[in-house]
This record gives sequence, C-alpha cells and structure tokens, in this order.
Amino acid sequence: MPAVRSHRYSVAEADREEFLARRSSLIATVRKTHPGLTVALLVQLDDGTYSDVWRWETADQLGAALAAIPIFPEAPLTMALTKDATAQNGQIIDER
Repeated sequence: MPAVRSHRYSVAEADREEFLARRSSLIATVRKTHPGLTVALLVQLDDGTYSDVWRWETADQLGAALAAIPIFPEAPLTMALTKDATAQNGQIIDER
C-alpha cells in the first residue's frame, strides 16, 4: 500500500531559491539511494506556508529512507531554511 510523508513549514522569501535548490538535491539523493519515492510535491498554500508531500510505493520504503536521514547531508541543510516545521506519515487508502 502506498505511503506518504507530509511536511508543513514556512520558508523566508529571501531563502526560497536556495531552499528549492537544496530540496532538489535532497530528492535526487534519496531517489538514488532509496528506490520507491514516486512523487515529491511542494505546494505553496494561501497563507504562504508550504505543504510538502512525498509519496512512496510502500510504507517499508518510507521507513527505510527515514532511518537513513542521518546519512543525507542535504536533509539538515534543507530543513535549516524552514521554520515551524511539522511532519506526519500516513498510508494512502483511496486514490482516484
């Protein structure tokens, strides 16, 4: 069953381009080392915050990638540009 990791955070406008570059590098590294990441969707919401949803083929693949976060130097570099970050995991039960 597909799984998702959902983040919500804000990024200062002055840091936006750097954040996008770091996020892109992080996604590339994760995909290279942990197959199963099928979608990484970033949405700027009406209130200016971001919703960042990463879709995985399985919950096990998501779990393995999360366990490996310490070996991804891009992760803390990327998240250093965010504030008020929250994260949740879930499984997709209906998709149309």
